[in-house]
Amino acid sequence: MLRKDFNKDWLFSRGGSLMEFFFRRKEEPIKINLPHDAMILEARDKNCKNGSHTGYFPGGVYTYTKKFFVPEEYKNKIMIVEFEGVYMNAMVYVNGALAGKCPYGYSNFYVKLDKFLNYGSENEIKVVVKNSAEPNSRWYSGSGIYRYVRLIEGELLHIGVDGVKITTLDIDKDEAVIEVMTVLENESLNTQQVLLKTDIKDSAGNVVTSDSTKVTVYKNSSAIVRQRLYIENPKLWSLESPNLYYCHSKMIFNERVIDEDMNYFGIRKLQLTRKEGLKLNGEIIKLRGACIHHDNGVVGACSFKRAEERRVKILKEAGFNAIRMAHNPASKELLNACDRLGMLVMDEAFDAWNISKTDYDYGNYFAEWWKEDIKRMIDKDYNHPSVIIYSIGNEIPDIGNMHGGVWAREIAEYIRSLDKTRYITSGVNGLIAISTKLEEFLKSIAPQSQSGENQDMAEAMRKLMVHPVIGEITEEIFSVLDIAGYNYMESRYEMDGTKYPNRIICGTETAPPSIDRNWKLVKANSYVIGDFTWTGWDYIGEAGVGKIEYDSGDNTGFFANYPWYIANCGDIDICGFRRPQSFYREIVWGLRKEPYIAVENPAHYGKKPIVTQWSWTDVTDSWTWQEEFIGKPIKVEVYSSSEFVELYINGKLISKKPAGEENRFKANFETVYEPGEILAISYTNGKEDGRASLKTAGPPEIIYAKADKLEMVADGDDLVFIELSLLDKDGVINQLDNKKIRINIKGPGIIQGFGSADPKSTENFYDRERTTYHGKALAVIRSTLEPGEIEVTFEAEGCKPAKVNIVSR
Repeated sequence: MLRKDFNKDWLFSRGGSLMEFFFRRKEEPIKINLPHDAMILEARDKNCKNGSHTGYFPGGVYTYTKKFFVPEEYKNKIMIVEFEGVYMNAMVYVNGALAGKCPYGYSNFYVKLDKFLNYGSENEIKVVVKNSAEPNSRWYSGSGIYRYVRLIEGELLHIGVDGVKITTLDIDKDEAVIEVMTVLENESLNTQQVLLKTDIKDSAGNVVTSDSTKVTVYKNSSAIVRQRLYIENPKLWSLESPNLYYCHSKMIFNERVIDEDMNYFGIRKLQLTRKEGLKLNGEIIKLRGACIHHDNGVVGACSFKRAEERRVKILKEAGFNAIRMAHNPASKELLNACDRLGMLVMDEAFDAWNISKTDYDYGNYFAEWWKEDIKRMIDKDYNHPSVIIYSIGNEIPDIGNMHGGVWAREIAEYIRSLDKTRYITSGVNGLIAISTKLEEFLKSIAPQSQSGENQDMAEAMRKLMVHPVIGEITEEIFSVLDIAGYNYMESRYEMDGTKYPNRIICGTETAPPSIDRNWKLVKANSYVIGDFTWTGWDYIGEAGVGKIEYDSGDNTGFFANYPWYIANCGDIDICGFRRPQSFYREIVWGLRKEPYIAVENPAHYGKKPIVTQWSWTDVTDSWTWQEEFIGKPIKVEVYSSSEFVELYINGKLISKKPAGEENRFKANFETVYEPGEILAISYTNGKEDGRASLKTAGPPEIIYAKADKLEMVADGDDLVFIELSLLDKDGVINQLDNKKIRINIKGPGIIQGFGSADPKSTENFYDRERTTYHGKALAVIRSTLEPGEIEVTFEAEGCKPAKVNIVSR
């Protein structure tokens, strides 16, 4: 069927009930293009009911309307609207009548329009989004139609929506065998016979194999067609070479193509054994995983194609080879990017089953809707080679009793009935599983104070997780799964590996400071297939879960008080800049040989930080500090896999310290701050094998603007990301003296987002001024439907302005 862009020229307004229409002054609607996140436009409120969950962003009720003309001749066609994601409780009306709804904010869903349409005239579609019941999410959810919308048009005899599924049956070096299953639907009043022609094309568009078959479809019925095709010398999909093929399906009636569909797929072979672990195309793969939430930082929850692609690219460049979409189904655009770039995916269905985690979350709808939402996820994922694992839930409290085991089995078996080609897991946290008995167990360990080193809580959790009751309670859930997902239960890897000789384990969620210990276990045990850190990419919401504070007044348990709004636990910040822990992880994984210098803020020397198990140390890659700290003590961490590291300041040797795996890949130095240059040289077997340095920056005089591209498509959807840095006259970044940068734009472009990674900022993402954080900021420019030249300028007091010229075609 023909899929059309249905994202342009919607009218957006707050509110949506009949009572508001009659008794309250209705907001004048504004014209927008989708995707659109209404929550990011709300003023943050320290008293909002969402609290730290969403970073103090409130929800609301929002209405989206669009007019569209339907020709008279469409009476003999079908029309469907696809919504890839609406958060949440979407009610879809066509010409005033309810045509469909979807409570879950992360499912793509379809609404059939036919019986509601007025042919030969204008029609109206209205989507009311009800996200005012708070709290309904444990993280920043966004609000509104934040993913893409498409209008699907077709004949009464057509290929079904999500009706083509491609399965690799067998592979060897000379030939691949695939099966193409196609669902044909006949909504006409006559039984029809058609010809189904299926062409498989390579990335260059060459047909590599094809098949045709006649199919009879009864009236008001459907038919399933299975075609087995053989591809010689197949190019396999892998992390290094993500080769894709295209399946072109054509339905031919009376020698005329009446419908066609195009789906891309990859040919790859998955294996899972205790002896070797996870194998992709015969090669052992250890998952270097990143848990990520769905928001895209300064553009909020919007799942723009370019934003998802940029995120995957940066994660891969940082060394990750797998993503866990936490804790909801991924967007289509994220999966498309993973397919193209070579990134493995664990797609997760739910954060709650029947026991809610917040008052108004999906747990209120699960029993009625879970099967439909699972099917939607499988239909979305089936042809994506990047998706290798389905997760049926994250830290589900229900599994603490036998009824949860029944639910787990039913969900897993339903998935297997839809897709037998992928593995099933669930992120299980032992503490959540025993939550009804948690208090008595907590008495047996150290008090849950969060003061002191960030390893204190982690150590306490490790001790608690080995309790035998956790093993007993989780036995049934793990027996249901192909892969046992362990959240923060790495202390059980080896004991459970011995006790359960048929269990495959994956660290589905782990704390950043533990990566060296966890990775050692992953490497040492073939049945432990990988580690997913919380998190690979920082996110809005769960404010301050990775905080570093020195004032106990900001300490509210795991989370932080307003104005905190960012989690502050990601390897990569919300703007896409790598944080020190990202380079440490790269070294632990064996992907980086050069040392990395991280310097602790001297203002906090000698103070005991308030942290959580997700906090990193209070360091940056900067040797620029206030004059008052000259001659004062300062701590320096050098990350290195080498045996030893020498540290120099202005050419003078300060000390030589051991590093490498035996010392947790860190050499820790105490010295005094002296402006100039700090240099680290690493050695193995007495020979230098790497060096890194930092220089003291002078006052910021230059705004350096780096755009990720200089041409964009005038489709109202394309994005250009412009990374901003404050440099001194010699080009050294100044992370100390942050400045307010002003943005001005001329030409056919708009500001989609403008911000920094400051976790406590009270600025928003849509104004024309934003203060840098550690000398950096990010501007995101969105195209319009008008082509032309776009001039973007950036100014800050005392700095030479920067200009970026973009051509929109």
